[in-house]
Amino acid sequence: MSATPGARSASGTPGALVLIPVALGDAPWPDFLPISVQQHAAQIRHFVVENARSARAHLKRLDFPGVLCDTDIRELPAEAGDDVLDALLAPALAGEDIGLMSDAGCPAVADPGAKLVARAHALGLRVAPLVGPSSILLGLMGSGLNGQSFAFHGYLPVADEARNRQLRNLEDESRRLGRTQIFIETPYRNERLFAALLRVCQPRTRLCVARDLAAPGEYLRTLAIADWRKTPPPILAKRPALFLLLAR
Repeated sequence: MSATPGARSASGTPGALVLIPVALGDAPWPDFLPISVQQHAAQIRHFVVENARSARAHLKRLDFPGVLCDTDIRELPAEAGDDVLDALLAPALAGEDIGLMSDAGCPAVADPGAKLVARAHALGLRVAPLVGPSSILLGLMGSGLNGQSFAFHGYLPVADEARNRQLRNLEDESRRLGRTQIFIETPYRNERLFAALLRVCQPRTRLCVARDLAAPGEYLRTLAIADWRKTPPPILAKRPALFLLLAR
């Protein structure tokens, strides 16, 4: 049976769902987190994560003081109904904080953790987002494109025809609305997407390629499509990358 919205622990004080950002690369935690975030994360003993193995590595990088094999670390299923989400949130209903972590960057942003956050709100739990790196915002900040109006579209279609049609639609919308369009690709298909952008988009459209943000080897450059066509392509194969475009 699902928990009742607004349920509280016996003491009357529920815990919180704490959203803990993690590294975008292999940087030590002082390079990407305030000390207050590290200290907060170090006090938590219940975690809901995208991948348990990755989460243990992130906690180790955060100088987590607990014994990881004894720490309550549960994976968030890809498909989870309210009963499953309520079970994951049970420690918070009993008065203990829960940490939510994704595989990289900020949890619940382009991440399935948003479902758990929504359920926490429905149950009347406090949600506490902590400061940390987001590749989407870092890319937008560094792109020089419109930061007043933007949209993140996640992954584009894999099939060439459908992907190209989507790129044309995004470019048309960007031109009409002055909106920066942001999207990603599976790292081994980055080069295919980049080549498609150069073929499909108009010469005056500006494209930003942001690779390995906040990690060694960071690359971030914005050029018009016409200029990208004359420039040696960046190394993108099997590297995390973000693409942003703004049409004129």
